[in-house]
Amino acid sequence: MTAPLFNFGLLVNADQLLPHLGHTFLRIVDLSRSSVFEQLHIPHAIHVKPGQLVQLEETATGLLPEEADLQALVDYLKISPDHHVVVYDDEGGAWAGRLIWNLHCLGFDRVSLLNGGIHAWLGADYPTSSDIEEFDSPSTSVKVDLSQVENFRIQYDDLRQKVEQQAIQLWDCRTEDEYTGLRMTARRGGHIPGARHFEWSTAIARQNHLKLHSLERTQQRLEQLGFDLSQPVVVYCQSHHRSGLAYIVGKLLNWDIVAYDGAWSEWGNRSDSPIITGESPA
Repeated sequence: MTAPLFNFGLLVNADQLLPHLGHTFLRIVDLSRSSVFEQLHIPHAIHVKPGQLVQLEETATGLLPEEADLQALVDYLKISPDHHVVVYDDEGGAWAGRLIWNLHCLGFDRVSLLNGGIHAWLGADYPTSSDIEEFDSPSTSVKVDLSQVENFRIQYDDLRQKVEQQAIQLWDCRTEDEYTGLRMTARRGGHIPGARHFEWSTAIARQNHLKLHSLERTQQRLEQLGFDLSQPVVVYCQSHHRSGLAYIVGKLLNWDIVAYDGAWSEWGNRSDSPIITGESPA
């Protein structure tokens, strides 16, 4: 069978996905809670748990996994270079966005986020299933290639140098209490110097089945906060979970965006990291 050219962008709506359910070269990935997936999911979806997406270290809880673990994830998904992967979750797109970032890091770009996830699917009254399917391994699988990973991530030493040189925009997408240091989520609280705050969930329309607000609205709000979308930006949260969706939003806005997967769990747990507490810069 010839692989189709799905007319999917990075963001796909439920009505676009519906006609293609069950296609050989479509892999639908569900990152909802296990209890939700077991009860209902989009037909033909495969379940992935958040723990499969991260490498856990004591002081950095969201790092990109090692190459062998990434290959294990790809093999579990049973995707070939001809597959298109559509990812969703039950929280508005954070874990789904994190998986997309992982796939981007290893060189796979035929991937889309389902706008609104399972909430939008249910809101449209589309079919669901509780069946657990088994998929055949493809004759040619995706091979992990990390040669371009630095196009999608930045690591501590490089980020710290740019911060000290005031040579990078930073987007902190945690809660305001985390950003100001009022809520401690690491040994130290606060934010990276120069970071501006725009909480990840601000991009979600909670009254519209957790779909994204219009990109025009989100861009306007980002620019009002002082972001320059013509210049590169680094996004971070606590463990590069919530910033999974922020990364997708940045990509949809054609922003030159990379993620700091060490995130606050690394920066805030180090005793030597420069830290600011209080409000955002003007």
